[in-house]
Amino acid sequence: MPLHKGPVKSDERPMSFNPFFGEANPVSGMTEAPPKHRLADGPLPPSTAYQLVHDELMLDGNARLNLATFVTTWMEPQAGVLMAECQDKNMIDKDEYPRTAELEKRCVAMLADLWNAPDAGAAVGCSTTGSSEACMLAGLALKRRWARRNADRYPARDVRPNLVMGINVQVCWEKFCNFWEVEMRQVPLEGERYHLDPGAAAELCDENTIGVVGILGSTFDGSYEPIAELCAALDALQERTGLDIPVHVDGASGAMIAPFLDEDLVWDFRLPRVASINTSGHKYGLVSPGVGWALWRDSEALPEELVFRVNYLGGNMPTFALNFSRPGAQVVAQYYTFLRLGREGFRAVQQTTRNVARSLAERVAALGDFHLLTRGDELPVFAFTTAPEVASYDVFDVSRRMREHGWLVPAYTFPPNREDLSVLRVVCRNGFSTDLAELFVEDLSRLLPDLRRQARPQTHDKDAATGFHH
Repeated sequence: MPLHKGPVKSDERPMSFNPFFGEANPVSGMTEAPPKHRLADGPLPPSTAYQLVHDELMLDGNARLNLATFVTTWMEPQAGVLMAECQDKNMIDKDEYPRTAELEKRCVAMLADLWNAPDAGAAVGCSTTGSSEACMLAGLALKRRWARRNADRYPARDVRPNLVMGINVQVCWEKFCNFWEVEMRQVPLEGERYHLDPGAAAELCDENTIGVVGILGSTFDGSYEPIAELCAALDALQERTGLDIPVHVDGASGAMIAPFLDEDLVWDFRLPRVASINTSGHKYGLVSPGVGWALWRDSEALPEELVFRVNYLGGNMPTFALNFSRPGAQVVAQYYTFLRLGREGFRAVQQTTRNVARSLAERVAALGDFHLLTRGDELPVFAFTTAPEVASYDVFDVSRRMREHGWLVPAYTFPPNREDLSVLRVVCRNGFSTDLAELFVEDLSRLLPDLRRQARPQTHDKDAATGFHH
């Protein structure tokens, strides 16, 4: 969650209040809008409160035109009805809502089967608020397993566990290492390699390494990291040194793409070294936010001491989560989506999305001003930058000008050792149609003549160039 500070005095102005849709409050007699940063003395009629909030939200961007987010921005009306029916069900109250708990259990079993768990019945898993929480849980399991193996040395002041990953990981892994005091060892980018190198990752491992994180779908450019090659490098490391390092696959996006479109790609529980996998149901799981999933190969991969059992809600259900209370609506929507689409339905949806991404990437490249880093042929995501000969504008100018047409396209710099590289990224999702892609290219083409006439890039403060910060 972002941190917010209170308003300065100059911002404590009252909200605008239109008497046409307002009505006098029968309780307090209020005829003016309430203050924005403190509670009003009395209530408002529901219609007036709704209109005030509704009008302010009109200033948000259009979610369907947000090409920065991986999060689902469209679901069928029937899914919305189910979610509304379940919005008051607390997911933690499994004894009070046994059928909701059963649907969660079925989703875990479906994902275990989808990710080729050797014994789907032995796999364990849970829903979460999203992949960030799922990654935290997976990291905790890795750390606890390492600590159990090293009980004679840990916790000692000079023994600190470490976790190996590419520098392109999502920020949740930085949070995990910070919050739980784990040394973060990162493989930097190099040349045109924009994600983890398996050999370099293995070289960073030692007796204090709790695991290695592989990303199936990098946030920076949409590319898959080579999970099988990573496991092979760690197999070789074990042969040389005896170190047995587990792998966690952060499949926030790709774990709901690869099983349907890249069936021959081996990245999941078929690899014995893969101990756990997470995904975001609210990304390419096609569910509105927020729901994620964390699965472990078997109960051995998830230490029992991390699982809590409480009886003060009734029953005695095991739970492993950072959150306690949260809505069951998104879990129900995930089950609806699994039931609604099946394997062939998911394949059709994801293939359509990838086709749109590939086609749009080709059309952007054909404009002549841009160089593609990725082409949307792994995640339905592609990243591009300005061609070397373009000097009059940069990617931050493009992002700023496209926003004037309603398109939200993030521009950002890559991490070490490629801080010199600034890119734009387009995330194609279900609901981003061929027609919308056509409009995107038309608007981008319409801007290019103006951008080419600039004497130099106009955005001096790169942090302020766009509302997006990677």
